[in-house]
Amino acid sequence: MDKAKKILESARVIAVVGCSRDASKPSGYVPEYLAAQGYRIIPINPFADSILGVKALKSLSEARGSFDTVDVFRPSGEAYKIAKEAFENGAKALWLQEGITSAEAEEYSSSCGMDYVQDRCMMKEHIRLFGR
Repeated sequence: MDKAKKILESARVIAVVGCSRDASKPSGYVPEYLAAQGYRIIPINPFADSILGVKALKSLSEARGSFDTVDVFRPSGEAYKIAKEAFENGAKALWLQEGITSAEAEEYSSSCGMDYVQDRCMMKEHIRLFGR
């Protein structure tokens, strides 16, 4: 089965690292779209109090155990650190958005048994697989 489909079918709560208050940015409108599709979104942004009407948390460790999937809107150089933090805090899947890739994060995620997708947009994949 396609990993993207598996993640999107099994995810219930998505922690979005780098979630933005700016709805014109992908890191703002992708989580908004996902919330409209029924996923519960936990925004991770140390510089925001609230995003999408939800209290923004400073790190994945603040949300420990309350999410199953992590969606990443941060530079590729941060992906390995985020993968480790995601696994340590209960993630079953790690998704790196378009333009974000990391061989180290992929290897780590695979070794921990986390499902992994990189360089793909979660919203575009949802639309492709399930329609709007």
